[in-house]
Amino acid sequence: MLGQLIVSGLAVGFCYALLALAMVIIYKTSEVLNFAQGEMAMISSFMAFVFLDTYQFSFPVALALTLLFAAALGALLEIAFLRPAKNPTVIGMIIITLGFEMILMGIAGWKWGPDQRNLPFPIPSFETYDFGGLVVSKINFWTIVICLILIVLLFLFFQYSKLGTAMRATQQNRLVARLMGIRTKRIFSFTWALSSFIGAVSGMFIASLTVLDPPMMMDPMMKAFASAVLGGMTSLPGAAVGGTILGVVENLFGGYVSLSFKSVVAFAVIVLMLCIRPSGLLGKHFVKKV
Repeated sequence: MLGQLIVSGLAVGFCYALLALAMVIIYKTSEVLNFAQGEMAMISSFMAFVFLDTYQFSFPVALALTLLFAAALGALLEIAFLRPAKNPTVIGMIIITLGFEMILMGIAGWKWGPDQRNLPFPIPSFETYDFGGLVVSKINFWTIVICLILIVLLFLFFQYSKLGTAMRATQQNRLVARLMGIRTKRIFSFTWALSSFIGAVSGMFIASLTVLDPPMMMDPMMKAFASAVLGGMTSLPGAAVGGTILGVVENLFGGYVSLSFKSVVAFAVIVLMLCIRPSGLLGKHFVKKV
């Protein structure tokens, strides 16, 4: 039982980690907490459902179209809602993301209603692998593998690609980056597009593990936020570690203590971490002298 709880916790935890990484990418760029991240992933998951169920596209085609839609949605939020704001405060930008969240939730409720659906997924949830007595569902196994690969690729992208270097330079000092020839406005748009892209992958896995409906991302979004706080809002490795830890801990708590209080773990983590180490496990604490 312990092994199965850990594996299923890892599957959910890596989904939290992807969402947390999407939030951290935005936060490192503009110091904005994008609370529309979950609803952006939810809308993208519904688009995957439309491509697969309504238009009967093959899964690779539907996946490509969904990820393109997600990237366009993220860029749209930055270009149409955030960029026109004149010298916005951080609070003002957070309010904008909350407004966008409500817009997306309203669109989903109007278009698809409250009914729960199953996302047609090529990996069956009822089939299993047997690893020497440890029985693991195929959907959990491939969720772990694919999410882990995506996390590693994301780290390699930021460390070794020119675009990743430009994004890190923009995050560190926007003015100097612009003086060095980096088109920071394009970098911001790409950052939001990449964040939405990553969130869409997480959303599709969560929809395949649970159900597809408009409020599906409300709980995972809060867990992702808790993961980012646990690992450090300024640390990409921290967000990945935080999501993994939270997924395993809450699953063990639900298995051995009570399913009724499983969701409490995430909020307890936020409170404890903010009291003990506000910068997170791997985040850096900056002190400004005035």
